[in-house]
Amino acid sequence: YFLDKSDKYDSRDVERLQQDDKWVENYLIWRHDVVDDTLKMIDESFQWRKEYTVNDLSESVLPKWLFEIGALFLHGYDKEGYKLFWFKVKHHTRDPKQQLDKKKLVAFWLEHYAKRDHGKPLTVVFDMAETGISHIDLDFVRFIVNCFTDYYPNFLTKIVIFEMPWIMNAAFKIVKGWLGPDAISMLKFTNKSDVQEYISGEYLPPHMGGTDSFKYSYPPLVDDDFQTPLCENGPITSEDEHESKEEIDADNKEAGELNEVQNLNQKKMNSVEQISKSEETDKTEVKPKNAKKALTTFKGPLLHISPAEELHFGSKETGEKKCLIVLTNVTKNVVAFKVRTTAPEKYRVKPSNSSCEPGTSLDIIVSLHGGFAASLQDRFLIMAAEMDQSSGAGVPELTQFWKEVPRTKVMEHRLRCHVIESSKPSSLTLKDNAFNIPAKTNEDLHIQLTHLLQINKRLEEQMNHCLWFQQLSVVLSLLSVTVAAFCFYLAYAQRS
Repeated sequence: YFLDKSDKYDSRDVERLQQDDKWVENYLIWRHDVVDDTLKMIDESFQWRKEYTVNDLSESVLPKWLFEIGALFLHGYDKEGYKLFWFKVKHHTRDPKQQLDKKKLVAFWLEHYAKRDHGKPLTVVFDMAETGISHIDLDFVRFIVNCFTDYYPNFLTKIVIFEMPWIMNAAFKIVKGWLGPDAISMLKFTNKSDVQEYISGEYLPPHMGGTDSFKYSYPPLVDDDFQTPLCENGPITSEDEHESKEEIDADNKEAGELNEVQNLNQKKMNSVEQISKSEETDKTEVKPKNAKKALTTFKGPLLHISPAEELHFGSKETGEKKCLIVLTNVTKNVVAFKVRTTAPEKYRVKPSNSSCEPGTSLDIIVSLHGGFAASLQDRFLIMAAEMDQSSGAGVPELTQFWKEVPRTKVMEHRLRCHVIESSKPSSLTLKDNAFNIPAKTNEDLHIQLTHLLQINKRLEEQMNHCLWFQQLSVVLSLLSVTVAAFCFYLAYAQRS
């Protein structure tokens, strides 16, 4: 493909394909690991990306009125924690002259989210309330569907269609014809009585039976998730209701002694031999009580962030209350950072607004506040930007710095929450906890299971070899007995 059509691809996409294994994996998953189909999809999507100049789409190259009408935008999460991509059909009018710009708007939003959240899947919501035949635009609907089926691999979880008018039944029979069996199973036709099976009321507008007071407006772009900065000590109004002063002092002491414990832990690492290869490549970290060990690292241009994607909290039953985020400055300058969350009433973070010296690592403790429980919908945003050597690192300097730094120079990375469900503790789990050994995550178990399957496969091969040799030995033995018997027979015949 590269030799025949290299002029039809954007060189940035080719470079990314050669470097981003996750992107390649998503193509393979979406095409069920059939390599020829995967290559065909990559070829078609790359040509489409260049045709629509996807890598260069920005607010400045699209008409402002497209953003102002609010037909397309990202907002909220479904019950599984996936981002919602809204299409307000009543704001769309069919006009061939505007069709290309509207299609580029779809590509802009998808690429904007893919770069921001590293390709995490989306749930598409077609809000068809107050729509009629004048809003039917099958070409535009087909384009949106094709974006997910042909151009953005493994990017769609489901399509929620709300209150589709009966007059559009025939139209959506045509839409189903464009979808494969896998995509058809993702269609969810809903109304006001059952839409909350997929999306909770907090992210549904009132006309859909929800309580979300969000009102679309532009500018700026909709980035409603992280408007409130995270407070270091949580909300003052409820501090005394849920936590005692002793607990807060203990947290402060724990944070103050973290570096000392980390140094001791580094010395003990040489004696630890039963660690998997994937863990050996990550930075050795010291965990707050009940925190999960990070197995992956996001490698950004300013900071390396561990864990890369998820913070593991427990349900009310398991009681996992704290997580550790490790930031490593990979630049030659001081890097300022701050943390935001979608649920500032739930979480405390220490520190939440500070700086990291060149070449050093810094630990951030994120803890659930009071009696709150983590949710799959909760998100964290880490923002980072390089500071001049002459700039101070105090609170006033950081406040001024964030007011003046251009948005284009700010690195952003998002983390989602993973809730560990309760399970009946075993004697082994209790013993592990007694020695401060972190409980095994799903990824740990997956690695061990894979290892056991490999061992089982090798044993099975060895058993097959043994059986083959055993069968061969039996055949040779029978042959030897037969030859011996024949020889005795000949000897007896000659004597006779």
